[in-house]
Amino acid sequence: MTAFLFSCDHATCAVPEPYREIFRGSEELVGSSEGWEPGALNLAQGFAMRFSTPLVHADATRLLIDLGKEGDARWSSYSLKLPESMRVKVVDRYERPFRMALNQRIAEDLRRHPAVLHVMVHTDPTTDGLVMIETPPGAVLAERFAEAWRARLAAANVDVRHVAGFPLSPIATSLSEAFPAEQYAQLRLSVAQTFFLEGRPWRWETLKKLLLDSLVLVGKEVAAVSAPADSSTDPG
Repeated sequence: MTAFLFSCDHATCAVPEPYREIFRGSEELVGSSEGWEPGALNLAQGFAMRFSTPLVHADATRLLIDLGKEGDARWSSYSLKLPESMRVKVVDRYERPFRMALNQRIAEDLRRHPAVLHVMVHTDPTTDGLVMIETPPGAVLAERFAEAWRARLAAANVDVRHVAGFPLSPIATSLSEAFPAEQYAQLRLSVAQTFFLEGRPWRWETLKKLLLDSLVLVGKEVAAVSAPADSSTDPG
């Protein structure tokens, strides 16, 4: 049976109380797609509920710290105003627990299951009505999941693309290096924000249900191909 893991590193535009002063007067920007990815947390929560698995997600705006980046790239022009000692505290409070949770979840799931499918959930402000599924270089198992998912979504008339060999974010790279590619399948799902913010070209709830339902079927399909003699491959 394949285990499922869902994460969302740009989940919220929340500014923790100790850091509100540096964002004073910029609330509109923080609430825009600069500060978070609208719809991403809602979608990730839907996946986690459907697959009955805990969700790993950020709980502060990426303008405080961008969990998808590392080094100086993590900091925005706002968080760079903080003294180094405070930025160390931000790392300890927000980045380190996020990364540890992902590593611990994957390691634990691989002790109990033959494979883990990790879906990193994003929404994209630059595309219109597009669903993108991206897989890292040389990720055979991930590509198998991605192509099966793409085919099901395309059959439902979703504008969907699968991009293989996509350059990894630092956190995705570290996870790919820590776990074997034949057991750890990593997908980056990116959904156009037009679905969530404008209800086009599909209503958000309609698209979300289709994404959830199709991934359930894909989990069964890929597991059946990978282990045809195993009858315990139902991810839902």
